[in-house]
Amino acid sequence: MRALTLLPLIALAAAPSAAYAEAGDVLLRVRAVVVSPTESSGSILPAFPGEEVEVTDSFAPEVDITYMATDHIGFELIAATTKHDFSGTSGTTGGIGQLGSTWVLPPTLTAQYHFAPESSVRPYIGAGINYTAFYSEDATSALEAAVGPTSVSLSDSWGWALQAGVDIDLNEDIFLNFDVKYIDIDTTATLVTGGAGTQSVDIDLDPLVFGIGIGFRL
Repeated sequence: MRALTLLPLIALAAAPSAAYAEAGDVLLRVRAVVVSPTESSGSILPAFPGEEVEVTDSFAPEVDITYMATDHIGFELIAATTKHDFSGTSGTTGGIGQLGSTWVLPPTLTAQYHFAPESSVRPYIGAGINYTAFYSEDATSALEAAVGPTSVSLSDSWGWALQAGVDIDLNEDIFLNFDVKYIDIDTTATLVTGGAGTQSVDIDLDPLVFGIGIGFRL
């Protein structure tokens, strides 16, 4: 009878402890992400009216850190950089194919609400701001063969971000994380060419960022 009474206590002690989040905690996550632009663009003007561009997806590692201001409210800052190619979709530029590439650095700060901080499964939502810097822009050899030496630049961007995700405990200090973000990124690409002069195109990248990774309660 005594053994039967102790069984629930023994089972409770053997169960993995929750890596719950509480006020003052710092959570570090390491994710693999795919950045998938949902882009739309204007025409490449003035030489190529009606011709738009498309932007490729990109895969990259990502690191983020979250500070829990309360048991339910956290602030997350992400750091990652990805490389994307852009191509023409029709007409002359569509025939050229890939026009150039750029690296993108989009640090994003979100305020999160964690629904069940003491649970082993902790969903959250967030919203915040994003600053995107473009660097190491390059024209392709195909574009330069068509229009001559070309320099490429993309304007930096401020925008907003939305987020949803879930942390799932693996043990007391480590958890699995799934996360998705929508980031508002608008830029103007400028191509200064030898043969066609200066062309520009407005691009709304607005990527979805899907991530899976491991988190640590520090």
